[in-house]
Amino acid sequence: MYTVDTIENRIEEQQRALETLRGEIGKVIVGQQDVVEQMLVCLLARGHVLLEGVPGLGKTLLVKILADASSLAFKRVQFTPDLMPGDILGSEILEEDHTTGKRFFKFQPGPIFTNILLADEINRTPPKTQAALLESMQEYSVTVAGETMALPKPYFVLATQNPIEQAGTYPLPEAQLDRFLLNIHIDYPDEQDEVAILRATTGAFGEKPSPCLDATQLLEMQALVREVSVSDSLYEYVAQLVRATRAQNREDNLGKWIKWGAGPRAGQALILAAKARAFLHRRLAVTRADIQALLLPVLRHRILLSFHAQADGITVQQVLQELLKTVPEPGRD
Repeated sequence: MYTVDTIENRIEEQQRALETLRGEIGKVIVGQQDVVEQMLVCLLARGHVLLEGVPGLGKTLLVKILADASSLAFKRVQFTPDLMPGDILGSEILEEDHTTGKRFFKFQPGPIFTNILLADEINRTPPKTQAALLESMQEYSVTVAGETMALPKPYFVLATQNPIEQAGTYPLPEAQLDRFLLNIHIDYPDEQDEVAILRATTGAFGEKPSPCLDATQLLEMQALVREVSVSDSLYEYVAQLVRATRAQNREDNLGKWIKWGAGPRAGQALILAAKARAFLHRRLAVTRADIQALLLPVLRHRILLSFHAQADGITVQQVLQELLKTVPEPGRD
């Protein structure tokens, strides 16, 4: 446990490292401040990210730049229909001791044994291979041939998928979606940012980010995030928000639009993400604004809309806006 003075001093020191990290990412990534902040929130909260966006918006580049701006080990797996679980986890190979002539099995670690794992186009591989990530994302370990092995710390999965090209894809099951702390959507840049992108990418090669964050620093930041305080009224507010998504028996819009609501893990994710956002903004306590800012990326992949909502063209964002109107804010009548 840290004292308040220690937390304040450590936050101030680590904030300088985070500002440097943002600056290094900004050398290559133009705009997308909200997306970068949400990725940092996941990193600090020890969560995983599902990045969604149409082709060409820089999803893979963003993950690669984050890895380049740190000294963390990075591996990339291109998910394809023929990818097997052993291609991710690793497998036992038969070797021979040249001295004794005896043969034995030796485990060859797969790319999952890293700090940052990019699961590129994760929905292009069958469920059997997708499921190979489940244990690692929840338990931070993998089991191969009956032996459980811990993964390096920190461990961070960033998965990408294209939301519009569905031919030959395998939608992620709800159990796996729930393992992602945030579901981040990358939208088209505005005109000013798009002009800046054209300038930066069609001339001479620009700057490359320099590593400015190591594993020890990140693990300390993740520990400090856990020390950020949350008031009882905000714990209750988060519980009410999550419980209101289980609205099948209600007669209001939420009951009409939601087929399946979020589980308790959604509340845990919202609290941890809000703590990380408060930490990013140099605060020792979570505010209502932190929770509301992260409600959409935390819940958008944990709510299943009803046929009624889909037929009426209701989006998850509209459902969550209605949710905020329905649940009373703490401290207000």
